[in-house]
Amino acid sequence: MDDKPYDFVVVGAGPAGMAAAVTAARLGGNCLVIDEQPGPGGQIFRNIEDCPLREPALLGPDYAEGEALAADFRQARPEYLSGTTLWHLDGDGAIGLSREGRAWSIKARYVLLATGAMERPSPIPGWTLPGVMAAGAGQILLKTSAMVPKGPLVLAGSGPLLFLLAWQYLNAGAEIAGFVDTTPRANFLKAAPLLPKALGASGYLVKGLGYMRALARAGVPRFSGATDLRVEGESKVTGLSFSSGGRRRSIACDTLFLHQGVVPNVQITRALGCEHTWDDRQACWRPALDPWGRTDSHRIYVAGDGGGIGGAAVARIQGTLAALEIGRLLGLCEERQRDAEAGRLRAEMARHLRIRPFLDALYRPADAIRCPGDETVVCRCEEVTAGEIRGMVRMGCLGPNQTKSFGRPGMGPCQGRMCGLTVSEVIAAERRLPVSEIGYYRIRPPIKPITLAELAAFEPPGGERT
Repeated sequence: MDDKPYDFVVVGAGPAGMAAAVTAARLGGNCLVIDEQPGPGGQIFRNIEDCPLREPALLGPDYAEGEALAADFRQARPEYLSGTTLWHLDGDGAIGLSREGRAWSIKARYVLLATGAMERPSPIPGWTLPGVMAAGAGQILLKTSAMVPKGPLVLAGSGPLLFLLAWQYLNAGAEIAGFVDTTPRANFLKAAPLLPKALGASGYLVKGLGYMRALARAGVPRFSGATDLRVEGESKVTGLSFSSGGRRRSIACDTLFLHQGVVPNVQITRALGCEHTWDDRQACWRPALDPWGRTDSHRIYVAGDGGGIGGAAVARIQGTLAALEIGRLLGLCEERQRDAEAGRLRAEMARHLRIRPFLDALYRPADAIRCPGDETVVCRCEEVTAGEIRGMVRMGCLGPNQTKSFGRPGMGPCQGRMCGLTVSEVIAAERRLPVSEIGYYRIRPPIKPITLAELAAFEPPGGERT
């Protein structure tokens, strides 16, 4: 490790991280960007510099917008470590990294976490069968390998990303056997009063309606208000059964994409012990942030969907705002300059966010998805069912951290990423308490797995070994 700390370390090279790095470079800051992927872009702009598709336009105009941001990022020339995993971070700015079998540490005066969102768990009976994937995995197949699943596929769940993915797969020539929408009918009534405000961001509505029209023109069967979803098959998925329109239905498929929206990725802020609040509107945990993205750990900032779901355009603005404030703290810009830029940016961000209350109300996942039936596996790593979690509560288990002792949920390779929300909500429902009183898993280091070989090769501060 270099004894001299970086002024500013950005974790994540998605929209928020790239925008922050561009701003830091403009202000003259000593900035390092760390990202696990081989190139910049994050999930939404994944592989933007080297898209394997012959016609990247089939991914849509939103994807193409990443080209300019990636070009600005390269032109800014921050120090950039791709293919690098952050496995440790503490409140003093000490960062543990690993790359290609080597582990080392660095120091930062300020850290911006731009780690984005992760998909909400979609636990239904049979969701662990081969051939069942999250919608985000479907996008990764397209963006990294130009792969389209052979045979009929079904998309099931709720949220804007599911419509976008269906549209993208139609463009790629996929055989879509059905679109199964689980959006509760009651949500439409709850969202209706919020539509006038959402019209202030009508571009998002127009895009969504365009995806729906494309599905209709292609003759894709669409089922609304679907409930009681079950994956069919023994050794692999062979179909999806569900109830819709007062009837029990079944669609044969070789691939099933599930989606119930996205939630902030809070693993690192949880590991740091930062304060978090339960966002009932988005039904997820989010770190408590000030208007510049600062957590209650004074060196640590968050920008983008990791602090609350707002989308790519909002993430870019938040990354810029956080960089401006960190630049002010470093003495790279004056408060007047920061505020002048921030005023314009906040007005733009407010316009984008006008759509969020409507979307959050409309696409709030059904209770039966967030608190599945007893036979449904909740923790995929340790194969713990929702019924077993409820049994733990009846035995006296009060919260998610105790469940680890009762039955090991949250202790597998994903460290609770795939089950944390569901476990908290199942316990809350069983105890008839708000999720905010139940809490979440305590995340312990390392944040990401690290091998013994990497630890053995670890380079401590100053290069000294003991």
